[in-house]
Amino acid sequence: MIKLLDLLREEKLNILKPRRSPEERQSNFLIATNKKIEQYVKDGGKGDLDLRNTPITTLPNGLTVGGNLYLIHTPITTLPNGLKVGGFLDLQNTPITTLPNGLTVGGYLGLSNTQITTLPNDLTVGDDLYLANTPITTLPNNLKVGGNLNLGNTLISKKYSKEEIKKMVPGVKGYIYI
Repeated sequence: MIKLLDLLREEKLNILKPRRSPEERQSNFLIATNKKIEQYVKDGGKGDLDLRNTPITTLPNGLTVGGNLYLIHTPITTLPNGLKVGGFLDLQNTPITTLPNGLTVGGYLGLSNTQITTLPNDLTVGDDLYLANTPITTLPNNLKVGGNLNLGNTLISKKYSKEEIKKMVPGVKGYIYI
């Protein structure tokens, strides 16, 4: 009887042991995320592509997202050339450091709490551009923003007045927050 109880306890403890290591689970998660992107591209890039909280570090060159692209809380540091986003692009709380030249985002572009220090030439944002809590130091003269520009708690907002910033970026249609 005691041996049977010991066997049952041992079996119960084995049930609670994880079958895969954390590294293997992370690797499998990355594989599943890449498959999700491949399927999205095969389906014609329609609708939203939600990659938030995934281990994604790169995206394929020439990616077109018809809807919104969520990259919040990912380890991504750069975006591919030729990226087009019809809706909004949310990169908040990522280690992103650069954006590709000629990037066009149909909706808002969220870069709050990132490491962005400069923006690329020919950046076009259809709605609001959020740069709050970034180390942004310069803005390109040809920046086009269809909505508001939020520069709260940035190096540039501490260096220039709202009027000076308006003169630097006449392509901002909405309000400038500093």
